[in-house]
Amino acid sequence: MMRTMADILNSYILPGRVADPLEGLEQARLGEQLGLGGIVLSERWDSKELGSVMGALTQVTQRVRLVAGITHFGTRHPLVQAGMSATMQMLSGGRFVLGFGRSVPTLFQKLGIPVLNNAGMADHVDILRKLWAGETVSYRGPAGDYPEMELAQPCANPPPIIIGAVGPKTLALAGAHFDGLLLHPFLTAEGVARSVKIVRDAAMAAGRDPMSVRIYAIVVAAPDTLTGGERENILEARAVSYFMHREIGLPIVSMNGWDEAPMNRLVETGLSRLEFGQADVADSRRQLAAAVEFLPREWLETGAASGSVSRCADRLGEYLAAGADEILLHGTTPEQQGPLVEELRRRPL
Repeated sequence: MMRTMADILNSYILPGRVADPLEGLEQARLGEQLGLGGIVLSERWDSKELGSVMGALTQVTQRVRLVAGITHFGTRHPLVQAGMSATMQMLSGGRFVLGFGRSVPTLFQKLGIPVLNNAGMADHVDILRKLWAGETVSYRGPAGDYPEMELAQPCANPPPIIIGAVGPKTLALAGAHFDGLLLHPFLTAEGVARSVKIVRDAAMAAGRDPMSVRIYAIVVAAPDTLTGGERENILEARAVSYFMHREIGLPIVSMNGWDEAPMNRLVETGLSRLEFGQADVADSRRQLAAAVEFLPREWLETGAASGSVSRCADRLGEYLAAGADEILLHGTTPEQQGPLVEELRRRPL
């Protein structure tokens, strides 16, 4: 049977800030019906806590991969993280993928959450794998201080561990230590190609099969089947929500070879205060969308997929040609993706 572009398609559910996580259950059901390869959840502690929502998703889906994309280092004790992931594998029949992000340092410092360096992240992954293998772990180092811990029941089918990466050091870390990675939204195809080379080279230097590291290109897709209001929220507001944080936006700008001046002007507006505060979600998104005027149109045109369904499919093909193994749609949710999925089913890999 011929494989098509739809076979490597994944989708976020519950993108951004949400008031009701129950919507995600129906989104996941629909995504599975569409034939998506994976459903991805980005954790927010107020309404998208990973264990709660993923646990529910294991029971409303049967086939689709369930990807944590992403939780963060330091937010759970390694034994708790290992046990939660092993439990998720049992509940899902082996469909869980554990994804990490390195953190937002300025926020995590305020919250008292440790911010791990690259050595600490690599060690954390090694600790999880040892716990799943049934080993007793005694560790003191950059990942923390754990005198003695073990899982009473080893994990027979440990989940793959992936990481969100955009800067060169984290990309190299992914190639050397992780099973896969999520590239950041708003990379151009050229930015993806540069990223892929760093990952594959690092894997080879570490003595690993470079092609064993699964690379997801996250693409904000806003086809013209959406309403104007939907596009504004999915594309414009989302772009601003990344570039208003210098620590997030700068690696994207650098990997794409863009001038950072427009991003700096956006950062200076102070809109980042909306990200984790208690402001009304709809009003916050409107403010973010309005601030898109700070960003060059080129950033949205070359860093995302927009326009006709056919044009969006062409753009996704460009990311695959740049070396990505999987496409992860961001912004839209499965109930909005039918026409694009149908178009991708007509396109062979």
